Amino acid sequence: MRTIDELSINAIRILSAEAVQKANSGHPGLPMGAAPIAYELWANHMRHNPKNPNWVNRDRFILSAGHGSALLYTLLHLFGYGLTIDDLKSFRQFGSKTPGHPEYGHTVGIETTTGPLGQGIANGVGFAIAEAHLGAKFNTPEHKIVDHYTYALTGDGCLMEGISYEAASLAGTLKLGKLIVLYDSNNITIEGNTDIAFTEDVAKRFEAMGWQVLQVEDATKIDDLAKAIEEAKAETQKPSIIIAKTQIGYGCPGKQGKSSAHGEPLGEENIKATKENLNWPGTEPFFVPEEVRAHMDEVMKKGQAYEEEWNALYEEYKKAYPELAKEWESWNNKELPIDYLDSEEFWSFSDKPTATRASSGEVLNRLAKVIPNLIGGSADLAPSTKTIMNGKGDFSAENYAGANMHFGVREHAMAAIANGMMLHGGVIPYVSTFFVFSDYMKHSMRLSALMGIPVIYVLTHDSIGVGEDGPTHEPIEHLAALRSIPNFTVIRPADAKETAAAWYAALTRKNSPTALVLTRQNLPLYKETGKEALKGGYILVDSDKETPDAILIATGSEVELAYEARKVLKEEGIDVRVVSMPSTDIFEEQSLEYKESVLPNGVRARLVVEAGSSYGWHKYIGLDGDVLTIDRFGASGPAEILFKEFGFTVDNVVEKVKKLVK
Repeated sequence: MRTIDELSINAIRILSAEAVQKANSGHPGLPMGAAPIAYELWANHMRHNPKNPNWVNRDRFILSAGHGSALLYTLLHLFGYGLTIDDLKSFRQFGSKTPGHPEYGHTVGIETTTGPLGQGIANGVGFAIAEAHLGAKFNTPEHKIVDHYTYALTGDGCLMEGISYEAASLAGTLKLGKLIVLYDSNNITIEGNTDIAFTEDVAKRFEAMGWQVLQVEDATKIDDLAKAIEEAKAETQKPSIIIAKTQIGYGCPGKQGKSSAHGEPLGEENIKATKENLNWPGTEPFFVPEEVRAHMDEVMKKGQAYEEEWNALYEEYKKAYPELAKEWESWNNKELPIDYLDSEEFWSFSDKPTATRASSGEVLNRLAKVIPNLIGGSADLAPSTKTIMNGKGDFSAENYAGANMHFGVREHAMAAIANGMMLHGGVIPYVSTFFVFSDYMKHSMRLSALMGIPVIYVLTHDSIGVGEDGPTHEPIEHLAALRSIPNFTVIRPADAKETAAAWYAALTRKNSPTALVLTRQNLPLYKETGKEALKGGYILVDSDKETPDAILIATGSEVELAYEARKVLKEEGIDVRVVSMPSTDIFEEQSLEYKESVLPNGVRARLVVEAGSSYGWHKYIGLDGDVLTIDRFGASGPAEILFKEFGFTVDNVVEKVKKLVK
C-alpha cells in the first residue's frame, strides 16, 4: 500500500475511534474496519467537490449503516467539507454538528438521514431512479449533464432488514447501473457472530435479483477495492454490490474482530494500543499528520476540477439547447405554476358525487400537464388509488423517461425510495397505497418528516367504507398515528374541491411531507368548499345565531353527515355550526384569532364526527363535548351497512347533539 494512503486510512480509523471515546458513546468498529473502503472511494473514484457540496452532478454517498457516523464525520473533516476538529470532539453532544446518526440538513455533506438500518439502501435506489429519469430527459449525445453514481455503504445489519431486499429487488428489475452498494462484510452484530441469525449467501441472493456481484476478500488491499469499484462503474445494465471482507475494529489488538467493538468506546488503553499497532506518528488526541492534510488538499483540487469541467459542459449545453437548459433549471429550482393552482379551472369540478380518490386522480392529471417533473406511482395499486398520469409513460429499464412508477408490492421500500428521489432533487415524487398499508411505510414516512422533505403520500380506501374487504383493510387508528408524527401533514378532504386544496398544500409545503387520505365511496360536492380548506379547518355552514347552539366538526366522508344533520337540527330549533376540518395540522398553524373565530371557546357543545379513532380529538371537544368515532376494529360487509352499524347516521348525529345542548 502507498504510504500516504495507509496514513490517511489510519487517520480515519483513529479520529473515528477518538471521537467515540471522547463522547463515551458510539460505534468505533465499523469506521475502523471500513476505513479503506471509504477512503479509496472518496479519494480516487467519487466525483465530488467539497467546496460546493450541492454541486448538482456530484456522486452521492450514503452511509446506510448510519451507526458508523463517526466514519462519515471524519471523512467530511479530512476531505474539506467544513467540519472541524472541534466538531469531531463534540461528537454526539447536544447542539453539535456531529449527532449520533447522520442527519440531513443538519450537517454539510450529509445526503440523507440514516441509522434505521436498510433505509439508506432504499434511499440509494431512489437517488439512482432520479438520476436515470433526469438523464433520460435532459442528456443529449454530446452533453451528458446528468451523469453520476450513487454509492451506499452498508453492513450486515442493513441486509437483514426486509426493506433492503424490497429495494434491491426493484433496483435489479430496473437495471439501475449507476447504483453501487459497498457491503462492509464483517460478520459481527451486537449479539455476536452473524451465524446466529444470518447465514444466507448474500452473493447468490443479489445475483438472483439481477445485480452484478463483486467480491474483495481483504478490504485492506485497496488496489483490489479500486479494481472492484471501477468494474462496478463499468457495468451499465445492472446495479452492483461489492462484498468487501473487513474486520470490525481493525487495528485495535484487544477488540479487532469482536462484537464488543461494535457499539461501545474502545477505552483509553485500547486507543493507545491501536496507535502503537498502526505505527501512528502522534500521541495526542485528534492529531492529523501534515502529510495527510496536504494529500487531502490535492484530492480537493480534483473535486474542483470535476465541477469546473461540468460547468464548461453545461455552458455548451445552454448554447446548444437553450430550451432544455431553461427547463432543467426550472426542475431544479422547484418552480411551481402558482397561477394555475390559483385558477378557476383548478378549482372547478362536476356536481356528480365522486370518491375523493377519483377527484385526486383528476387533480393529479391536471397537475401533470403543468408540472412536468412529477413522478410517482403505487405499490401495485395504481388503478385503485387513481395515481396514473395519462400519457406520461411507465418508468422502466427500457424507458427511464417514463413518469409512472411501478414499485411492486413493496410499501416500505416505496416510501424510502421516494425519500431518495426527493433528496436527489430535480423531481417531485408521490407514492400511493391503501391507507391501512401506511403501517408498512411508517418508518420511512417518519424520516420524511424528520428530514423535512415534501414527499406526497396518496392514501386511499380511508375507512370502514372499504366494506367487504373487512377489518384487515379498514383503517381505524391510522389517522391518529400519522397526525402524531411531528412535521407530518395529514389532509382528509370532504369533496373534490377540498381534494384540490390538499394537492395545492402538498405541493407548496416546502419542509414537510403530506398525506392525502381519500375515500373509496362517492361524496357530494359542496358549494361552500374551496380555498378556505387551505386553512386546515373552516366554517362550512354557519348558524344564524351570533353564538351557535353547538359546533359539529367533521372530516372527509363524515362531513356529509354533519351537513345533513344541521338541517334536521335547524328544523327542531337547534342552530349549529358545521366545521370542516380536513387537516388539524394546518389548522394548528393558523393564528389564535382565526382558530377562535372557527371554534369559539364560549361554545362548549361540540361533536366530532370521523370514522376513525377518537384519539387526538379531545383537545377540540373539551370536557363538555363528545365524539362519534370508532375505537374498535371494523367488520366485513357492504359499506352502507357498516356505517349504519357503527352509528354513522344523520339520526345518531342529531341525537348526540341534542344530548350536548340539553
